[in-house]
Amino acid sequence: MARLPLIALFVLSTISILRFLKITTNTSSSSAPPLPQTQSLTDSFSSPSPSCAELPPPVSNTLTHHPNASKDATLTTKELHLLSNVISLKVPCNLLVFGLNPQLDFLSTLNVGGTTLFLEDDVKKIMVAPTKFKTTYVYEINQTQAAGEAYELLRRARIDPACMPRAKPLQASRCPLALTLLPKLVYEHKWDVVVIDGPSGDRPEAPGRMAVIYTTGMMAKAGAVTDVLVHDVDRTVEKWYSWEFLCQENLVSSKGKFWHFKIIGLEDAHEGAFAHEDV
Repeated sequence: MARLPLIALFVLSTISILRFLKITTNTSSSSAPPLPQTQSLTDSFSSPSPSCAELPPPVSNTLTHHPNASKDATLTTKELHLLSNVISLKVPCNLLVFGLNPQLDFLSTLNVGGTTLFLEDDVKKIMVAPTKFKTTYVYEINQTQAAGEAYELLRRARIDPACMPRAKPLQASRCPLALTLLPKLVYEHKWDVVVIDGPSGDRPEAPGRMAVIYTTGMMAKAGAVTDVLVHDVDRTVEKWYSWEFLCQENLVSSKGKFWHFKIIGLEDAHEGAFAHEDV
């Protein structure tokens, strides 16, 4: 019988503890601050991108690089295999490469019988460019837009009629993202494969790839079928500009930091897209 008071005391203590925990939980839940909301491009512009059929994922207004992203510019074995496989299926072809990464020298050898054109903004790299074949060309590209300008340029492009597909021939475009002063050879050819690995874009003040990705998208949409490979998609600029102007519905594969897009364009728009007459 002496055990009954002890049991009763234990039960009453347990009930008191449970009531205290319930009160504490309710107090914590009711006083929790609301989650912060971030503004994005799709909050401001609810319509889909004029360049794509599908609405891209939200883009934050801090379109900058992660401090640890792409510190190592070396292409991995699986990334090189992806390049080799895509290009091998189209050899001989018209191959356009933005960036003179020494690891990409093999592309000239791979594309025997085709035309390979490298575009680079670093003069020092151009001085040691590959010249193994008569159909390999290297030109300097003047790229002045810093990677840190990416968000504002993208915001403007989404509402600027001049940036919409086929608004004007590319060379006559008034879109701030259009590369209108490239070598004539770029506009005169239909490119089967485009590889984007330049400019560097590794710092906010460094030349970014915004205009390169936009221009490639416009050329591809005006051609037939174009394979576009974008490197460093772990970085915010490359990722969001690819979604915006190469379109997520065209993404067919990825390896490492490479995304592979296959863009089906309008062949009947080819001549108009690369026309040289004044508009």
